[in-house]
Amino acid sequence: MEVPAHTVTERRPRATRYGLCVFVLNEGRRLHAQLDKMALYADRVDILVADGGSTDGSVELERLARRGVRALLVKTGPGRLSAQMRMALAYALAQGYEGVIVMDGNDKDDPEAIPRFLAALDAGVDHVQGSRFVPGGQGLFTPWWRDAAIRLIHAPLISLASRFRYTDTTNGFRAYSRRLLTDPRVQPFRAVFSGYELHYYLAIRAARLGMRVLEVPVTRRYPAQGPVPTKISPFRGNWRLFKTLLAACLQGFDPPPSLEASP
Repeated sequence: MEVPAHTVTERRPRATRYGLCVFVLNEGRRLHAQLDKMALYADRVDILVADGGSTDGSVELERLARRGVRALLVKTGPGRLSAQMRMALAYALAQGYEGVIVMDGNDKDDPEAIPRFLAALDAGVDHVQGSRFVPGGQGLFTPWWRDAAIRLIHAPLISLASRFRYTDTTNGFRAYSRRLLTDPRVQPFRAVFSGYELHYYLAIRAARLGMRVLEVPVTRRYPAQGPVPTKISPFRGNWRLFKTLLAACLQGFDPPPSLEASP
């Protein structure tokens, strides 16, 4: 496993079959508001915060503990979102979780969908994608250009590459089974995954390998006014994402055969 350097602070032992990893970087009050909503489900899923190196005080341990967080992981090594994901997913596997739900910590995702992810994992689904575009889902105040990019570019390309019809492929509210993460044909714990590659790769790889894939309805709410919470710069960041998307669709992140065959 290639996992970035990080620290782990545990508040209590593992108590459930599944972990829920929340990815954050300087989310401030948005994180606390989201954790307050998630507390309702803390008896059904262990909440893990995976921090990319926040400097705003939002991941102060006592604040997290009051909101039911089981463990705080802080990345100290290089990389962005996919590095945080490798850190959190490796920890979840080491802790013995049977599956992992992942979501952003900027309060855009409604935690009321958590039981649907848990039910899908219980039913043996390997990759569960949250979607605001399937029946029962909602996209509130989504910027028109994001909506168009998802519907006309992102989802069609990943659907074509994966051979599964996805509708909401930029949505980070997802779940992965232990079987998917440990399959030798997947190999998600590689340093090549640093930015947003791992989200795209796992969606494509799971479906192409014939694993069980499902979309479940979720609600994603953007602010009605003011700036959009995002870590992606308008021009350079979106261009980098588009190149990453193309590389994933062309199977540029698939493990080499020698790595697939390794134990």
